[in-house]
Amino acid sequence: MCAERDAVDVTVFEKLEQLPDLVNGDAALVRRGQWLSADLMLEIGDARHLVKIRAGRIVEIAHLSLLAIPFDFAVIGSEEAWDAYWQPVPKPRHHDIIARIREGKMRIEGALEQMMAHFLTLKLMLEKPRLLGELPNKGAP
Repeated sequence: MCAERDAVDVTVFEKLEQLPDLVNGDAALVRRGQWLSADLMLEIGDARHLVKIRAGRIVEIAHLSLLAIPFDFAVIGSEEAWDAYWQPVPKPRHHDIIARIREGKMRIEGALEQMMAHFLTLKLMLEKPRLLGELPNKGAP
């Protein structure tokens, strides 16, 4: 792996680790999502993570090592696509999941009717890591 890719890995995955605290700490967002209980698979490059959402709260994020884990719906993108999406102020066409899909940088799969019924809540949840800004690379001096 090159050093540039390592920096992306650290930033994206550290932001993902903070997602439960960011979402669950936002009372208005939890209230908005009170009817949402689902298993969301986030695929970031080759890494898959199952995000368990219950009554609008993220109760667990588990790294998936098996391919055959059931999920309700998924958002799939490269590490670079997620990094661009989670920038504090994303560039045009990097700011929205639908825009990323139109650009061919992300895709969604699964129970799309259920996902679209809660799309605004999911979108607001997935935008939360932007609040973290740029995290320093752990390998940097």
